[in-house]
Amino acid sequence: MSTVTTTTPTLPTTMRVSLLERAGEIGPAERPVPTPGPDEVLVRVASVGICGSDVHYYRHGRIADFVVREPLVLGHEASGTVVAVGEGVDPARVGQRVAMEPGVPCRHCEQCKHGRYNLCPDVVFFATPPVDGTFAEYVTLAADFAHPVPDSLSDDAAALIEPLSVGVWACRKAEVGAGTKLLVTGAGPIGLVTVQVARALGASEIVVTDVDPGRLAVAERYGATETVDVRTGTLDHLAAGAGRMDAFIECSGAQPAVLAGFPTVRGAGRIVLVGMGADELTIPVGLLQNRELVLTGTFRYANTYPTAIALAASGRVDLDGLVTGRFGLDRAEEALQSTGTPGVIKSVVRPGE
Repeated sequence: MSTVTTTTPTLPTTMRVSLLERAGEIGPAERPVPTPGPDEVLVRVASVGICGSDVHYYRHGRIADFVVREPLVLGHEASGTVVAVGEGVDPARVGQRVAMEPGVPCRHCEQCKHGRYNLCPDVVFFATPPVDGTFAEYVTLAADFAHPVPDSLSDDAAALIEPLSVGVWACRKAEVGAGTKLLVTGAGPIGLVTVQVARALGASEIVVTDVDPGRLAVAERYGATETVDVRTGTLDHLAAGAGRMDAFIECSGAQPAVLAGFPTVRGAGRIVLVGMGADELTIPVGLLQNRELVLTGTFRYANTYPTAIALAASGRVDLDGLVTGRFGLDRAEEALQSTGTPGVIKSVVRPGE
């Protein structure tokens, strides 16, 4: 029998959640407050960022083979405060503010043992059917995936450590470092955090493309040395000769962006596909071979949270500036619908409000 430790004896027995019943239908519901098991913590959720995957599940009820077959709680970009711990967890963790890493792997498979736990076939990931997410007042999580954050980080910023981790992982895969010349296509939230990480790592040139002048202006504020509105401009100047960019990180998922980026990369450069678009696309294999380009995809991240927290806490990455709307739990549908609205970068749901 597990033992639960808490310094909050008045924890409720029920909680509010926002429940996706089926595609296009989401609303408030009541659930029992979960009990942390061995090596788990119970977290009172403070802030949850809206991700494109949440929107896709809301609109379509599925992403590829992941199908919402029964009511699902969305949300995986989350922060909160530990209010109880299960057996085997230091009781001193109660009261600790944390950023929640949403995917807990099996820890035993070959991928996990090689440190690639993002590729674990049995990972349990918030808001990936049938696993409930964080549009809730309380959630449980493996204690070592609840990462402590300093008081200098707001609740919203702590929640956005998750998308920042995507940018950290993309830059690692692209081998971004001091002096790197980098192309980033897509100035959405992931593109914008990638720009900030690249700047923090010492990239000397960061070119960003998009079709939204407002987002390109934000990219400039965050460290882009050049922006290109691809509705009217091209990347021909980057592709001249044998290409001048050391790396290309694709964050839009748009096939034209992928194809435009390839010729800009010099020999032995790296191309990292982050944005999710078409399941299949045509790529210039001849160029890939002749320049010995390294092409890779990304799937979430691994071992990035400490770095992401340090970058945000140091001020080298601004996450609060990405938040353009805050919504209570009963307005989760409004938050989901806000994405794509001109001027909106990142909406967050705050379950305690």
